[in-house]
Amino acid sequence: MSLYDAMMIGVSGLNAQSRAMSVFSSNIANVNTVGYKTSQSVFETMLGSANGGSAGLATGVMASSQANIAQQGAEFATSSPTDLAINGNGFFCVSTSADSVGQMLFTRAGSFAPDANGELKNAAGLYLLGYPLGTDGAPTSSSLGAINLNGIGGKGEATTKMSIDANLDASADITTGYQIGDMQDGTVTPQFQTTVNVYDSQGGTQPLKVSYVKTGANTWQYEVSYAGDETKLTTPTNNPNNIAKPTDPNPISSGVVTFNPDGSLADVWPTGVANDPKSGTFDLTIPWDQSKSGLLSQTVSVDLGTVNSADGMSQFASDSVLNGSKADGAVFGNATGLSVGTDGVVTANFSNGLTQAVYQVPLATFANQNGLTLVGGNAFAQSGQSGTPRVNPADTAGSGTLQSYALEGSTVDLATEFTSMITTQQAYSASARVVSTASQMMDELMQMQH
Repeated sequence: MSLYDAMMIGVSGLNAQSRAMSVFSSNIANVNTVGYKTSQSVFETMLGSANGGSAGLATGVMASSQANIAQQGAEFATSSPTDLAINGNGFFCVSTSADSVGQMLFTRAGSFAPDANGELKNAAGLYLLGYPLGTDGAPTSSSLGAINLNGIGGKGEATTKMSIDANLDASADITTGYQIGDMQDGTVTPQFQTTVNVYDSQGGTQPLKVSYVKTGANTWQYEVSYAGDETKLTTPTNNPNNIAKPTDPNPISSGVVTFNPDGSLADVWPTGVANDPKSGTFDLTIPWDQSKSGLLSQTVSVDLGTVNSADGMSQFASDSVLNGSKADGAVFGNATGLSVGTDGVVTANFSNGLTQAVYQVPLATFANQNGLTLVGGNAFAQSGQSGTPRVNPADTAGSGTLQSYALEGSTVDLATEFTSMITTQQAYSASARVVSTASQMMDELMQMQH
């Protein structure tokens, strides 16, 4: 090994330590970068032939950078529901653009916020990808797409169930000669009447008028009529709920309610189905004329209580009174915010109290995540060493879980970086001394030749 070899070894040391210093500098600079993974310098021996020296001899050093991608950073809380941290394995699937032509990348930097178009992207400008969900909560597409919050409008919910809790006066007089439709037409005055508001398919409020008249001992007739604009309803032919005016859409339902001698509910049956099993419920259909109302026809299950119980409708010798009524569904409400579950489901919240799952944020895992290639924006691209991504919902198939209102911090440890930096500085100085000493020895050799 010659003085020339010594000088080349010293130069390789200077180069390797310079590369190491750049790695430590990058780590220190990214100490506050969300989702940043610490890189480390990896040194390996150079053979003499690679350094212009004797073959087969270890005559130098090389340094390369390797990111510890698998290391989990500490979480810290934020105030935004679209700030997301991953607990465990996995990466967010992101794209360089909101359309389908962007390159898919992978990142742990979950500082997402909507842009001017409502699409979620992080501080590096990478768009978060997810699966759109239908009203049933199932994905509507097998392809990932940008998550757009502007597509979340308002939401209403049509009524499918309603209940009435009331007492009918047992001492009321029996009305004779009653025919179905008489209360609606005004021929017979109801002995008890109440209005229950229900919600249509567009989230609007619609009034249903429920009327009762006593027609026998422990026996009452009921009629349910739409109390709004009747032109919104279809006009039936031979309406069985209105004998007096069979072409009138009201009443939309009629039937019989009977009570036991102790005042508890005995049975309820709608017109035409007197042989149905005893129950305290009946179904009515509001026949919306879609061409005039724009509404879908809806069927509502009406609950008057439990048979042989007084927990709903009852008949006691006391004034007829409404104790309470209830209808499910909701009036139209605007989106007021969203939440993200640990399973990655993005749920929209509405001003009427309703919620709806709108997107599923999946996570990508790799056979060798440390083999990913680092690209700009604190993101990674798949490589031959990482393997292909496996994209699954969070908390399944080895994927971690998501935490909303949180971000994953950098994995940089400043104390470790400063210690390594001092060691690198000393090694650099030592390599410089090798070069300087070998140069002096070379000068002496040259002088001896003269």
